[in-house]
Amino acid sequence: MRDVLPELMRWWEAGETVGVATVVATFRSAPRPPGASMLVGPDETAVGSVSGGCVEGAVYEQAQEVVAGGTPVLERYGVSDDDAFAVGLTCGGILDVWVERVSRETFPELGALAADVEAGLPVALATVIDHPDPAWRGRRIVVRPEEEPAAGSIGSPRADAAVHDDALGLLASGTSATLSYGPDGERRGEGMRVFVWAFAPKPRMLVFGAIDFAAAVARVGSFLGYHVTVCDARPVFATTSRFPDADEVVVDWPHRYLAAEQEAGRIDQRTVLAVLTHDPKFDVPLLEVALRLPEVAYVGAMGSRRTHDDRLERLRAAGLTDAELDRLSSPIGLDLGARTPEETAISIAAEIIAGRWGGTGEPLAATEGRIHRDLPHDLD
Repeated sequence: MRDVLPELMRWWEAGETVGVATVVATFRSAPRPPGASMLVGPDETAVGSVSGGCVEGAVYEQAQEVVAGGTPVLERYGVSDDDAFAVGLTCGGILDVWVERVSRETFPELGALAADVEAGLPVALATVIDHPDPAWRGRRIVVRPEEEPAAGSIGSPRADAAVHDDALGLLASGTSATLSYGPDGERRGEGMRVFVWAFAPKPRMLVFGAIDFAAAVARVGSFLGYHVTVCDARPVFATTSRFPDADEVVVDWPHRYLAAEQEAGRIDQRTVLAVLTHDPKFDVPLLEVALRLPEVAYVGAMGSRRTHDDRLERLRAAGLTDAELDRLSSPIGLDLGARTPEETAISIAAEIIAGRWGGTGEPLAATEGRIHRDLPHDLD
């Protein structure tokens, strides 16, 4: 949804009606994750994608029917044994797609929601996509961390409270998912399914060391959707002109900056750290802080194997345990044979991606079985 939101808002503000199709659950090798959306505009323009091309034609027609009829629908797309290429996903995946009609009348809260997303504020949208009572389908609440209760109602105080609490949890982790409840929000029941779009702020990438490799890592990190910060204690090197792809450039001692960010609550389980200083006076104090953070997705440090061994000795002397040192990816990156800063940045990004999704880093041609692993929110 985030990718197509500007175009959706353009039509919404003009008073137009738009068909919106969103992936709400996936299974096996589905090509797009939950939250991926496609718009069918009033001029019959298609914006975005739900499957990378496999089922777009069928979803496009479904969206046109929903715009004309007004009733939202939940459709499942997968391989058809009779004709796998007609509508199904040739990759072998399965996905559930929620198709609804969006306008000022059907979704008056969209303006405020889009403003929060644009401002980088955490906000979640929970929509009933299935329920025994058709009147509940399409109802939604908007959940913000500082608001209690949520804006709107999906049908009953009990259901609102259950979905509100669970949406806050998904928002904290930056995860969009479909949740199941009983018809009145019972946690152990079945019958009601609610999709939660979690519009969390971008995950952070902190790059330490204002060197040419850092500029390449910042560029790749920005491309991957991270909010990128470059930090170095040397003001002559830590400048915005040298790092145009970074969202911010900070002049400070790296360990002091990281400790302050942790104290301020700006480090979470999605944060990745790339330590590129390869200078003991910078990276040892920094790694003392980094490897003791309670929540962080990745800590990688650049350097040769000799530098790595020396670094480990210094960190052990500083009191770090083997368990804490096991969190360190060093030498940083996957073995791609990288030489240039750009190639090295790709190897670092590849290691981060592999860690995020549980990849092995091996060539797919050398592996067997499904390409994509199931995620916690995938279908059973």
